[in-house]
Amino acid sequence: MQTTRKRWKGLSYLCGVLAGMLTLPPCVAKQANILLICVDDLRPELGCYGVEYLRSPHIDNLAAEGLRFEHHYVQAPTCGASRYALLTGCYGGADNMALFDRARRLRDGQPVPPSMPSWFRFHGYTTVSVGKVSHHPGGWGGPDWNDLSQPEMPDSWDRQLLPAGPWQHPRGWMHGLANGEIRGDARLMDVFQAVDGPDTIYPDGISIEEALRQIEMLSGHSRPFFLAVGILRPHLPFGAPARYIEPYREIDLPPIAHPERPTWRTTWHGSGEFMKYNRWGRDPNADDQFADEVRRHYAACVSYADAQVGKLISRLRELGQWENTIVVLWGDHGWHLGEHAVWGKHTLFEESLRSPLIVCSPGLRSQGRTVAEVVESVDIFPTLCELAGLPIPAEVDGASLVPIFHDLSVPDDQAISYFRKARSVRDARFRLIEHDDGYIELYDHQSAAGETRNVAAEYPDDVQRLREVLRKKLGKG
Repeated sequence: MQTTRKRWKGLSYLCGVLAGMLTLPPCVAKQANILLICVDDLRPELGCYGVEYLRSPHIDNLAAEGLRFEHHYVQAPTCGASRYALLTGCYGGADNMALFDRARRLRDGQPVPPSMPSWFRFHGYTTVSVGKVSHHPGGWGGPDWNDLSQPEMPDSWDRQLLPAGPWQHPRGWMHGLANGEIRGDARLMDVFQAVDGPDTIYPDGISIEEALRQIEMLSGHSRPFFLAVGILRPHLPFGAPARYIEPYREIDLPPIAHPERPTWRTTWHGSGEFMKYNRWGRDPNADDQFADEVRRHYAACVSYADAQVGKLISRLRELGQWENTIVVLWGDHGWHLGEHAVWGKHTLFEESLRSPLIVCSPGLRSQGRTVAEVVESVDIFPTLCELAGLPIPAEVDGASLVPIFHDLSVPDDQAISYFRKARSVRDARFRLIEHDDGYIELYDHQSAAGETRNVAAEYPDDVQRLREVLRKKLGKG
């Protein structure tokens, strides 16, 4: 994969290690802990991303101490494929079985890229996952996702944990509402909910308690740790303790950007994941009041997720681990809240593919910086390797972002995404989407029209240039 940033890889590694030795405490330069926080369905709807009405103080504080990436894009607008890219640093399967397919190939003796936790484990780290880190919460297969003979990521974790509590099993936890309610027929489960009670009445509350126990256990050992914690909300259904929605009940929300359904051919869909829940006979595309209720409950779930992030950071500080821990907060993809008349993910529009990425590493020279360069999820694995002083696996498709950390700004690059029968490339100006039959969408982000007008016919040279990027990175055609 000969990307521009890829050609910086050798220089990046050398610059990062040398600069890291100059700026990081000696113990960090040798063995930094890693805390990877994966948040489900989190669009950049946060205070630190300029959304003033959204209450996310803990994530905002993390951004104030680290680097916030303004243009981070995931590889796929669906959980399993996006997490495959994060956890392997490679472009790969485009559906939710991507990691299980990798596990099957590994069992069959076929070559597979190393996973990020297996790489850190091989290099002396204790690796632990809690919650939804891979596609299945807890990381196991089987009908209820708790069959210990079917690991989603073999040889990766010393411990992989999902306390299901009253939700009985990981499958029940995944789509649970308050006090153990499990999704059966989605038509009978409310699309949003807010019930009085502590954080533990919803699934994230009990998994975060386990994550806090793990931080304490790991802090008592001499080996560095790689702890990955998956936070479920704001995944559907939108349920959070009632106190998190109170700040949003009376506020005026900004208008939904470009809410009209596209009239040209796109990756638009009918929001089936959202529409299958009980909506009390209401449609947010035709009912502005209901649309705002949905948006308020989404915001409440974001604030609930933010509170869980705060607990993790506080525990690191309490145990004296903060100054020796690299923290990454990553959203597994975006989510439409009515843009293009979509309520969900699963498109190749900006709203599905852009997600938060915040990296906070001890000793960073420039804290609280906003990074404008286009980056992608496959870059996170090599970045963490370099920050921790580990070699970068040859198989990764991403490139380390460490030069950016040390003010060595890299040339503009592109982010690749794919889903079903189309693939996309985003650079600093354009998004190109190529369908399997050759049909092209091109959107100009320097234009006020953005992704509401297909300008492919007006920029044939850019279409050709970006199609060539897709060929080189994905090997298509």
